Amino acid sequence: MEISFKGKRALVTGGGRGIGKSIAQALLKCGAEVIILDKIEADLQKFKEEEPSIIPLPCDLCDWDATRKAVESVGPVHLLVNSAGVAVLTPFVDVKKSELDWVFSVNFQAIVNVSQVVAKGMIDRGEGGAIVNISSMTTNVAFSEHTSYTSSKGAVDSLTKIMALELGPHQIRVNAIHPTIVLTDMGKIAWEEPKKRMKYVVRTPMGHLAEPTDIADGAVYLLSDMAKMVNGTILHIDGGLTCN
Repeated sequence: MEISFKGKRALVTGGGRGIGKSIAQALLKCGAEVIILDKIEADLQKFKEEEPSIIPLPCDLCDWDATRKAVESVGPVHLLVNSAGVAVLTPFVDVKKSELDWVFSVNFQAIVNVSQVVAKGMIDRGEGGAIVNISSMTTNVAFSEHTSYTSSKGAVDSLTKIMALELGPHQIRVNAIHPTIVLTDMGKIAWEEPKKRMKYVVRTPMGHLAEPTDIADGAVYLLSDMAKMVNGTILHIDGGLTCN
């Protein structure tokens, strides 16, 4: 079955690079009109040169009010992917409040903020919609120095279920994805060292890590009508790593 998002408008946060960019490219291929929200204007400009049809939306997700205004300004959104994320590697005993504030602001609070604006529009139009939150398998497998990141993603998992429960009656489906290690620019901060990375490769039944396109394929499925009864679930795209 071919997936088509013709006539649909999609918003991807953190879509200027990495997993978010791969998801945006997949949505474009499926015919969606795609809005890219990202803080780094150079990334938006580069993506716009590669894909002239995208709608760039420069915005700092840490700014609650500016974010709401930016999302409200783009008009109807039928599909939302909350992909923006940040990470800081710090031993637990050294984690500072400023780190927690920043990571939770981007990884958790921004999802609440953006999704509120988008979901209210979906409810007002009465057309339903679909939302995908990019979480992390680190909520199932503990990694050292990931206190702020993993905690924020655990909050995303709980939030996803609450959103699914409350928005489901409006025919708005909300699901999350747990990617394994993906060597994006952010992923390389933690996993560029081969010995450290191989520890988890050998534990993965498939024997390799994921590509951004693997996560994009999962997002496209969850946003599509092929998943019309999938709501409040977490899709593990980890090659089976969390099986053991």
